[in-house]
Amino acid sequence: MNIREYQNRAKETAIYPEKFSIMYPTLGLVGEAGEIANKVKKIYRDNNGEVTDEFIDAIKSEIGDVLWYCAALASDLKIDLAQIAEDNISKLNKRMETDTLKGSGDNRERVVEIISDIQVFSDDTIDW
Repeated sequence: MNIREYQNRAKETAIYPEKFSIMYPTLGLVGEAGEIANKVKKIYRDNNGEVTDEFIDAIKSEIGDVLWYCAALASDLKIDLAQIAEDNISKLNKRMETDTLKGSGDNRERVVEIISDIQVFSDDTIDW
C-alpha cells in the first residue's frame, strides 16, 4: 500500500463530526505521540533501555495511530499526504546538501544564505 492509498483508506474510518475537523486529529496526534514518549520512557525506567520484541510491537501500534492522525489531519486540510512526504524529503535533502541537518529551526537554509550574504558583503567592503 502506498501513502496516498493509506490516506484514502484512513479517511473512510474518520468518524468524528466535521465540526471537529482539524482539532480532533491534531489532539489525537499529540496524544498518540505522548503515548510513544511514555513507552520509550518506560524502557529506560523499567528495562534498563533494552528494546524488546514486546516493546517494538507496542511502539509499532502507536506509530500506526500517529500515522492515522497525520493522514486525518492532512485530509481535513485537503493536503495530499504523499506530497507532504515528498516535500519533507526534499527539505531534508537540501539540509543535507547545506550541512544544516543538525540544529533547530524551520528556516535553517535561509540562515545559511543570510550568513553567506554577510560574508560576501564583508569580503567586498572590508579591507582585510
